[in-house]
Amino acid sequence: MAAAVLLPTTACAGTGQPEPPAGVVVARTASTGALHAQVLDEPYRKPALTFTETSGRTFRLDTDTRSVTLVFFGYTHCTDACAAVLADVAAAFRGLDAGTRQQVQLVFVTTDPARDDPATLRAYLDRFDPTFVGLTAPLPVVEQAAAGLGVALTGRRDVPGGYEIGHGTQLVGFGPDGLARVIWPAGTPVADLRADLARLASTS
Repeated sequence: MAAAVLLPTTACAGTGQPEPPAGVVVARTASTGALHAQVLDEPYRKPALTFTETSGRTFRLDTDTRSVTLVFFGYTHCTDACAAVLADVAAAFRGLDAGTRQQVQLVFVTTDPARDDPATLRAYLDRFDPTFVGLTAPLPVVEQAAAGLGVALTGRRDVPGGYEIGHGTQLVGFGPDGLARVIWPAGTPVADLRADLARLASTS
């Protein structure tokens, strides 16, 4: 049987280890051929919240996403964790066949809207994959979205020359049914992530 475990969350370098958000319990699948991701006991629904995409248009997570969508919370001044996750997703995307690639997307929600204006966010994401969707909104909206998806935000910590923001680094994965049933922790092997995305897309 699958064992239920608390999902660990991490933060960008120097911010420490935030506590897992209350109620985020996952079950690891163990059967042959199952997803490599951690499978949620209770799936998340896409938040019905409005953001601003880097082009300036409005964007809703519940209506404007593709059939397979990965949601990640981070910020452009993150020293290492965000870049590592985005690089892994970009590598996973590059290995997908063309038909599957059209069904999947990465949505990056900034946890630092004070510094991450649309132009800054776009330039940052383009370093990894120009198709990545970048979203910004007032901080209370970001916090509400993160809480709804079980992503811990531990707030701002001043450091020499600026500040850092603690945040969970898991990828939240929505399938064609509009529900997030899986989570990939930071550091998930690229091949495992790619295989899971293909499997999810094949169910659409």
